[in-house]
Amino acid sequence: MACRPPYKSPLTGPILRRTFHTSPPLSARPAASQLAHQHANIPPYPHGISHWYKQSNFGLYGASRPQSGNTVSSRTETKNRRKWFPNIHSQRLWSDALDRFVRVKVQARVMRTIDKVGGLDEYLLGEKAGRVRELGMGGWALRWRLMRTEKVRERFRVQRVAMGLPEEGYEEVLNGEGGVVTEGEAVDREKAIDRILDKEAKRDDAGVELGNLDAAHMGEVMKEGARSTI
Repeated sequence: MACRPPYKSPLTGPILRRTFHTSPPLSARPAASQLAHQHANIPPYPHGISHWYKQSNFGLYGASRPQSGNTVSSRTETKNRRKWFPNIHSQRLWSDALDRFVRVKVQARVMRTIDKVGGLDEYLLGEKAGRVRELGMGGWALRWRLMRTEKVRERFRVQRVAMGLPEEGYEEVLNGEGGVVTEGEAVDREKAIDRILDKEAKRDDAGVELGNLDAAHMGEVMKEGARSTI
C-alpha cells in the first residue's frame, strides 16, 4: 500500500499529514483527582465514592451498575456468559433553581423518575434515604449547588417557618461554619463557575456537561476563584 506523500509548504517545506478531529480533548486528570476538586468545598457524600463503577460518580446513574449472567440457548441450553450495562444517555435537563440547562449523563430509569416527580430540582432535593443513595457523587455535588441558590433557600425558609424551626442552625451549615467552607470562598467559587457555565452555554446552545466541567475546566474555575479573592 503506497503512503501518501508529505505536503510541501512553500514557507516551511514538507509537512507530514495528520488527521484532526473536533472532539474535545480528554482530560488526563484521574477520576480521584476530579472528585477531589468537585467535592473540595461541600459536605462529604454519606455513601462515599463508587470504586467499582467509577463513571457513576459523574452522573445520575440511580445506583445502577453492570450486571453479569448467562444467555441460554433455547435449543441446546448452552450457556454463554455476558454482561448487561446500564442504559445511560446524555441529556440536557432544565433546572429552575440554576435558571439554565444542565447536561448530565442520566440513566433511563432515573429519567422516568425525574418526569414523575416534576423536574430535575425535585429529584435532586428528595429527602428520602433511598433518593440520597441514588444520587451518587455527581448528583450530590449538583444537589449542594441547588441548595445554595436563592430560590431553594427561600423555599426551605418557608418550610422552616411553617414547621416552627429556628433559622440559625440551617444557615450555619449552609454557609460552612465549622470548617466546611467559608461564605466568601463559596460565593467566589460560585461566581467563577457561573462565568465558566456562561462561556459553555454560548458554545453548546445553553448546555453544560456536568462531568466535563470538573474534568476540563476546573483548573480555570480555580484560577477565576483565586483572582476574585485577590
